[in-house]
Amino acid sequence: MKNEFYFPSKDGSTRIHAIEWIPEGEVRGVLQIAHGMVEFIDRYDRFATFMASQGFYVVGNDHLGHGLSVKDEDQYGFFAEKDGNLCVIGDMQQLREDTAKKYPKVPYFLLGHSMGSFLARQFIEMYGEGLTGAIIMGTGYQPTATLNMGIALTGMLQKVKGSHYRSALVNNMALGAYNKAFEPGRTKNDWLSKDEAIVDAYVANPLNQFMFTVNGYQNLFRGMRFAQRQDNLDRIPKTLPILVVSGADDPVGEFGKGPKTVAEAYRQIGIQDVTLKLFQGDRHEILNELDKLDVDRYLLQWIEARM
Repeated sequence: MKNEFYFPSKDGSTRIHAIEWIPEGEVRGVLQIAHGMVEFIDRYDRFATFMASQGFYVVGNDHLGHGLSVKDEDQYGFFAEKDGNLCVIGDMQQLREDTAKKYPKVPYFLLGHSMGSFLARQFIEMYGEGLTGAIIMGTGYQPTATLNMGIALTGMLQKVKGSHYRSALVNNMALGAYNKAFEPGRTKNDWLSKDEAIVDAYVANPLNQFMFTVNGYQNLFRGMRFAQRQDNLDRIPKTLPILVVSGADDPVGEFGKGPKTVAEAYRQIGIQDVTLKLFQGDRHEILNELDKLDVDRYLLQWIEARM
């Protein structure tokens, strides 16, 4: 069974849209999903339905500035005027707390994809206690100096143009290179998946076709920098199993380089169970790739082995 619901955001004014997929019969475990940039939680319906069929309660929310968690069109790609990154993380934690009250005695897993992977990396540093496992999917790594430059640029633009300003320059710096490895291509989004139907559906949906504001980008960069700081990495529970998984042809992770760097960072701080998996030939959205059923089975097996 699939239900939609809302809860108050940590920004103090927005209603956060969420979806739950409830399995028939006994709930074996919980899987909370954090979606990526310029998309929405219902894009995970196929995978969530599969996991529900395996006895898992699946839940996730549209982050601030995404999907139906907006007050008006100006809010797309915008987090909050103050502490936007922490508001997004806080919404994830609120959903986790509410869900854990419903199912207090079952294993609880977190999956974050793309932007959601950066949020999940930050989340396990802040709220990792009590999680059974974390799946970091479609992630990447940017040097701190690069992130500092992005934070400074977006900060300047906010002062001059306002926090809702949408900068083609910043957008191109952040996303412009992703499709180059697949050109000449059919669309500018071929880097997402080899499945043309998935790419066409993404392009056709207006909920996927907005540009991030400078506020959104600055909060994203701040969150990425937070997740990479050594003192924050050291806060992750050493017994928390972590799966870092991506497509080997994912440009967000520089074709495997980023996920390898992230997995190694977790190993270096003493995380006891770190798995790195790269699906050969897959691009950014491995849940929407041509071998998605293989991905489903792998993720299910990894989760079940840690229950």
